[in-house]
Amino acid sequence: MSDAAPWEWPEATWRRIIGRARAGRSLKPPAWPAGARCAVALSFDADHETIPLRDADESPMRLSQGHYGARRGVPRIRALLARHGIAATFFYPAVSALLHPEEVRALAAEGHEIALHSWIHESNTTLPPGAERELTLRAAEVLERLAGRRPVGLRTASWDFSTETLGILREMGLLYDSSLMADDEPYELLDGGEPTGIVELPVEWIRDDAVYFPMRYASALRPYTPPSAVEEIFRAEFDGAFAEGGLFLLTLHPHIIGHRSRLPLLERLIHHMKAQDGVWFATHEDVARYCRDRMGAEAA
Repeated sequence: MSDAAPWEWPEATWRRIIGRARAGRSLKPPAWPAGARCAVALSFDADHETIPLRDADESPMRLSQGHYGARRGVPRIRALLARHGIAATFFYPAVSALLHPEEVRALAAEGHEIALHSWIHESNTTLPPGAERELTLRAAEVLERLAGRRPVGLRTASWDFSTETLGILREMGLLYDSSLMADDEPYELLDGGEPTGIVELPVEWIRDDAVYFPMRYASALRPYTPPSAVEEIFRAEFDGAFAEGGLFLLTLHPHIIGHRSRLPLLERLIHHMKAQDGVWFATHEDVARYCRDRMGAEAA
């Protein structure tokens, strides 16, 4: 790109920029499996110790905050999901999976999906050219070895989807991505206007526990929302998805949601969702496959 300021760019330049990983046709189905009105996809980003490691932060205190996710958060989450018979998607940085291999194996054995979430929670847009591809391919090998099957979906760490990410998704033949925010409902990703066949399961900061709870004593980052208020926000998002017959996708983190005062909000939310007539709880892979199959049927 030239040194010209954005207001000096020719039209072709800004059209090319927005054309990367653009939202294509909506893949929202008229109904979900078995006539369900709403799909619910719960996901847990099992970052564990990788965020301080990514920052070259060797503080035992900050590493212990991540360790809490594996030591207490995941066991509580597994028990909750088992009580309700729900399969969820767990996105793993490869380093997190290598630090806790038995956790990954146990989740896979219980029917949960294991999906890609970087190598060490790196920020893709800060990497040198080619590094993101190498790290993603290496991470896929780790997860395949530990979970027993190749991952079919990706969520970039911190949703940092770079200008190289879509090409990597296409090269790897992945079914879906869950890092972008152009809609509430699943859609097909376009690459320079070309349909890719890749399903985007959109995320949003509103539906992410990390917006509301983290704490860093040396910064201005402080928890400012009580669990009851977060529950109210999540419930309102679900109620909106149910009213529109759409997808409710929730992003959670074991080291954040797994605390005693917080996990009960998720259980109350599950009770609320189950009380509605016509809710399909599914993994991200299940939702993406259903949408892709519909996409293929429409094209036939």
